[in-house]
Amino acid sequence: MRIPTLRAGLATTAAVAAAVAGLAPSVVASAAPQSGSRPLVPCSSDTREGYSHCMSRFRAPSPAATDRRPDGYLAADFRSAYKLPKGGGTGTVAVVIAFDVPNAEKDLAVYRKLNGLPACTTANGCFTKVNQRGEKKNYPQPDGGWALEGSMDLDMVSAGCPTCKILLVEADDNYNDNLAEATRTAWRKGATVISHSYGGGEYGGMWSFRDAYEHAGAISVASSGDFGFTAAGSPAVFRTVLAVGGTSLRKSGNARGWDEDAWWGSGSGCSAYVPKSWVQKDKHCQMRTVADVSAVADPDTGVAIYDTYENPFGIPPGWIVGGGTSASAPLVAGMIGLAGNGATYSNATPYRKPGAFFDVIGGSNGMCGGDYLCTAKKGYDAPTGIGSPNGLTGL
Repeated sequence: MRIPTLRAGLATTAAVAAAVAGLAPSVVASAAPQSGSRPLVPCSSDTREGYSHCMSRFRAPSPAATDRRPDGYLAADFRSAYKLPKGGGTGTVAVVIAFDVPNAEKDLAVYRKLNGLPACTTANGCFTKVNQRGEKKNYPQPDGGWALEGSMDLDMVSAGCPTCKILLVEADDNYNDNLAEATRTAWRKGATVISHSYGGGEYGGMWSFRDAYEHAGAISVASSGDFGFTAAGSPAVFRTVLAVGGTSLRKSGNARGWDEDAWWGSGSGCSAYVPKSWVQKDKHCQMRTVADVSAVADPDTGVAIYDTYENPFGIPPGWIVGGGTSASAPLVAGMIGLAGNGATYSNATPYRKPGAFFDVIGGSNGMCGGDYLCTAKKGYDAPTGIGSPNGLTGL
């Protein structure tokens, strides 16, 4: 079924309708599938214009999980699913986050040790934490939801690139101008890959900070969103940013050993502001389409993360199950770091090398009459983009 050309703001899903009505994303999410007795909770639901919210969902682990075998996928699972080598690039991958992640280095050490990854500490020069001005002091106030998000970002970058250095840049808060300044600090300090697990709606004021995300010599990798087929948002929508959607990843008896479908929450949509680049050939959006690529994001299976800072969700500290495109974006950012191509990588690369990705077919993130804008089909589709990484050839 062919549908008319879509523009951001067209009320095609319950999520868009709720957004128009001014409802918080958490209200929209309540209609989506849940994890039985382990409900999903969103990282934040700030819908103010000019502010971003983090793109993640969390749940408590199952009763059978232990500290030796946490609930959720670990680094070895990602290496198997995406055919990754254990080592590679040694450059710097930056994680930009709002607010402070107080236990970042300590918690990261636990995650890396259990996963058999080399230590990444301040002492050995692998881990650096700064505020948005680049200072190793005067950190912002912590926020439990964003701190949990930050821990997941650091863990996923580590899983994607065990040999990379990690730079954590903490914005004063989730105001877009502050997140943009933190991003500028990241590339000024030498990061060639920068992960952004946050986003907000498009608006005219976003042009004032676009430069932070479209810097030559560094690729910005951003979450596409967690509310399904709605409308594109910044920073994922910017023309040279790599927008990462989400998949449901499960072990399988097929040749790959894994099966992937579009995750129901994977953000996709058409921009109302940003023109298409020449590599995007899809026909039903006149402007930029999100997403470009994808990776595991479904919290119903989830990724294992470690965080000990008190969170607002009542989930006990320690091993927690996370998901959302806040998991897929830093994981892909780490993979680009592993390939060592951050300084020259372009979000056009996947479109030129579709054979270097697993084509995700099946699953939907909304209602669009079965169109590629909300349904994972052969070739490009908006929920999963070109597909998920198959080794490092496309990265």
